[in-house]
Amino acid sequence: MQYQIEQLFPSDNDWQHLCKKLQASITLTALVLTAWQMGLWFARAIVEQQLTQRAQSPTFWENCPRCSKRLRSKGFIKRQMLTLVGQVEWQRRVGRCPNRCAGSQSIPFDNILNIHPYQQISSELTRLGCLLAVFLPFGLAAWMLQQLCGIAVDEDTLWKWVQAAGRRAIDQLKIQLQHLENGQLPCLEFLDATLVDTPLIIAADGVTVPFRSQSQTPKGKIVWREVKIALVARLGKYKKQSGEMVTRLHQRRLVAVLGDIDDLQPRLRLEAFKQGMTTAETVVWISDGARGFWRLFEQSFARCAIGILDFYHAAQHLWKAASAYSDGNPARTPQMWFKRMCHQLRHGRGKNIIQELNWLSKSQNTSKATQTILRQVRDYLNTHFKHIQYRTFKKLGLPIGSGMVESACKWLIQQRFKGVGMRWSEDGFNHLLHLRLAWVNQRFDTLFSDEPLTLTLYSPND
Repeated sequence: MQYQIEQLFPSDNDWQHLCKKLQASITLTALVLTAWQMGLWFARAIVEQQLTQRAQSPTFWENCPRCSKRLRSKGFIKRQMLTLVGQVEWQRRVGRCPNRCAGSQSIPFDNILNIHPYQQISSELTRLGCLLAVFLPFGLAAWMLQQLCGIAVDEDTLWKWVQAAGRRAIDQLKIQLQHLENGQLPCLEFLDATLVDTPLIIAADGVTVPFRSQSQTPKGKIVWREVKIALVARLGKYKKQSGEMVTRLHQRRLVAVLGDIDDLQPRLRLEAFKQGMTTAETVVWISDGARGFWRLFEQSFARCAIGILDFYHAAQHLWKAASAYSDGNPARTPQMWFKRMCHQLRHGRGKNIIQELNWLSKSQNTSKATQTILRQVRDYLNTHFKHIQYRTFKKLGLPIGSGMVESACKWLIQQRFKGVGMRWSEDGFNHLLHLRLAWVNQRFDTLFSDEPLTLTLYSPND
C-alpha cells in the first residue's frame, strides 16, 4: 500500500517527503495529521491538473472593442492564486489586438473561472476567513484559519478581507433601500408553510459600543456610541418532548445601525416587508418606553401592528413610584405596594393603577416631590395605556417582554464588539457589523459568490 501511494507522484519531492513522513508516523495522531496534509496536497494537485487541462481547450477570440480587429493569442501566461487547498498555479492563453490597441487584452479562461484581474485570493478562502472574523478577534481568527486549512495570513490581511466584504454588504443594502424609497417593495423571503399564519414580531432596543475618539489611532478617551437594533421574526409553536406546547421564534432576522432612529427606520421597514408584514394576519411591535422607538412605531407600523410596552420596563416605573411613596404605615411597605400594582398590571387592570396614582398625587398627605414622581408615572402609563393590556396580549398568545431583542443585543454586539480593550473606528465597526448581520440573516455566502460556498463534506459521524 505504501508503495502504491508513493507512485502516485513519483517525481514530486514534496509528495515523496509526505510519504516518508507517513511511513515514519507511529501514533494515531501523527498518522491522522500527516494523512490530512497529504489530502490537502492531493487536492491542490487535482485543482492544478484540472486547470491545466481545461486551459488547453480551444479559445474563441472576440473583436477588439476599439478597432474591431479579431484578437490574437500571445501564448500562455502563468497565473497563481491562494486557495483553500494552498497556492495554485496554472497557465492560460492571453489575447491582444494585433494593432496593440490600449485595453484590448483579453483572458477568456479567467472569465470562465469567474476570477478578476489582479485577484490573488480565491472566494472560498476569503469567505472562510471572514466567517471566522465574524466570531473571533482578527488575530485569533487568523490563527484558527491556519489551524483549519494550513493557510497562514496575518491579521491585517484578514482585516482587509472583512473591509472589502463589508463594503459589498453595505452597497447591496443601499441599492435595496433606494428601491424601497422609489416605491419598489422587496421580494418576500421564503417562508415555511407552517409559519404563514403565525404572528410577525418586531422588537427594538439599543446598546452602546466603545469607539475611538480619533479615527486613525486608538489613543485617546473612549467614546461610547449607541447602536440601534431591531428583530423581525415569526412566533410559532413548538412541541417539547414532554408534550408541552411552547412558543418559539422562527426565521429570525436582525437589523442594526450605528445611528439614530431615523437611520434605523428605512432598514427596519425593508426587513419587515421581506418577512411578510403586509400579508401577516398579526403584526406585533414590542419595545421599552424610549420615545424614539415609539415614534418609529407610530410612523411605520401603528396602522398594521399591535403595540406592546415591555412589561418589565413598565414595572420599573411602578417601582419608581412605590419607592418614592410612603404613607407611614409600617404594615404597608413599598415592596408590598409594588407587588400589588404589578399583579394588577399583569392582569389588565391598568386603569385602576392610573386612578390610584392620580388620587395619591393629589392627596394632601403626599409630599410635593413625591407628587411629581407619581404624576410622571401616571402620565407615562396613561400614554401607553393601549400598550399595557397584558391580559389581552397573553390571551392572544403574544409575548409581553422584549427579552428576545435584548438577547440579540448581547450576542450580536457585546460578544464581538465589546471585548477587553476593544475600541472601534466607524468604518471598521460598520463593515464587520454588516458581515455579522449577513451571517445572522442567512445572506453571508452571496457576498462572495453567486454559487453555494457551504461545504458538503463527508461526515466522519456517518
